[in-house]
Amino acid sequence: MTPEEQLSAGEQIPEELPPGELHPDDLQQHLRTVQELLASMHDADTEDGASESGATTTRPLSEENARLQIELDALHPADIAYLLEALPLADRLYVWDLVKAERDGDILLEVSDAVRESLIETMAPHELKAAAETLDADELADLAPDLPPEIIQDVFQSLASTEREQLRAAMSYPEDSVGALMDFDLVTVRDDIKLEVVLRYLRRFDELPDHTDKLFVIDRDERLQGVLTLEALLINDGDMLVSDVMRKEPKVSFAPDDDANDAAQAFERYDLVSAPVVDRNHHLIGRITVADVVDFIRSESDAEILSHAGLSEEEDVFASVWNSVKNRWAWLAINLVTAFIASRVIGAFEGSIEKLVALAALMPIVAGIGGNSGNQTITMIVRAIAMGQVEESAMKRLLKKEVGVALCNGLVWGGILGLLSWWLYDSASLGLVMTAAMTLNLLLAASAGVIIPMLRQRLGADPAVGSSVLITALTDSGGFFIFLGLATLFLL
Repeated sequence: MTPEEQLSAGEQIPEELPPGELHPDDLQQHLRTVQELLASMHDADTEDGASESGATTTRPLSEENARLQIELDALHPADIAYLLEALPLADRLYVWDLVKAERDGDILLEVSDAVRESLIETMAPHELKAAAETLDADELADLAPDLPPEIIQDVFQSLASTEREQLRAAMSYPEDSVGALMDFDLVTVRDDIKLEVVLRYLRRFDELPDHTDKLFVIDRDERLQGVLTLEALLINDGDMLVSDVMRKEPKVSFAPDDDANDAAQAFERYDLVSAPVVDRNHHLIGRITVADVVDFIRSESDAEILSHAGLSEEEDVFASVWNSVKNRWAWLAINLVTAFIASRVIGAFEGSIEKLVALAALMPIVAGIGGNSGNQTITMIVRAIAMGQVEESAMKRLLKKEVGVALCNGLVWGGILGLLSWWLYDSASLGLVMTAAMTLNLLLAASAGVIIPMLRQRLGADPAVGSSVLITALTDSGGFFIFLGLATLFLL
């Protein structure tokens, strides 16, 4: 019996939509529908468990299952991945079991690393192998690090010789290189044939590779000669040769060892849809598409956001307590040390605080404003480094500029806070100390905001990792020391 036949008579059935054409609001509605169906099934399980001993269940869950199956069948793999990431582990695994096996590979590619791990743990070896075999070589290379070695070996042996070479090549490149993003699915033509022949050739395809905006023109040795855009193919006379209308020098081409960040910037700068990847002898070995670049940018953006907070990897929102603790403990330990240092700085001035209680009320302002200013500076510098706009030699120039900005902000906003402190506590001296402390702490924050990421870059470390943690620790301890030290010297 089909799912539709299992539904009660007259009930509204969700209309199946073409996969991949959802508005974000529609996707949220699908998520709510799935959650409601799962909640209904949980309620039914609870009622069954509360029934009298020996009683049999008369209400089957086929209705909810059928509706859930219809919801999943209508969705693009990326949308199913979104739903899985938004569900608690038990519900996620239940929904995962309802997904059609032939879609497993595409969905595993779309989900986050943490969620993918939770799904793979529940899959039998034959299921993993079947999912992997549905993927192209470049897609399999992306999934390979998360699969057991024996599965990869089995899949590798089942591939044709050409696909084996492609997979071996894709897995040999560093994660942040163009080669790791490269797609082998492309269309090539020769330059000595007519456009009419090219059109007949394309009509033999069931579908063109995704994001095909150009065909790659090669010679007999597979060296790249140029590109034939679909626009040029369609608007020119069919009797013309490819060599007459092709662009002999591609606007942009890449080597597989090129940095993926550089490729992403080129795609943004030149509004590219696809670009060829060639080896040192100019042989065409693949292409990189805007979809690959967008995925890379999103991954880098997520990693940068997490690294600012000191998180080493993406964390499943519904992960176990232990897994979350392991991901967070390192930088929390550093925070504990820096917080203890800050408390010792305050402890060193206990006598001053006892004599002038206003210091306890004002010192968090100095530290807080310094931390915010430092985070502004460090965010700007890290972004500039990521975009390749800043070289190591620019440190002195950037430091001079940021110190100037901090001095202006310190005098202006520190002056305002100094006036407020004077008004609140009727002490001009306290106001001057407040202004001086604010200015000095902003200068400290600006200097650290430039020096920390650029030193990390020089040492070969990620400039973004833990940057906000370090800058906050420095401006807290420094702000307390500067403010309480000045107050002790000039007010007591």
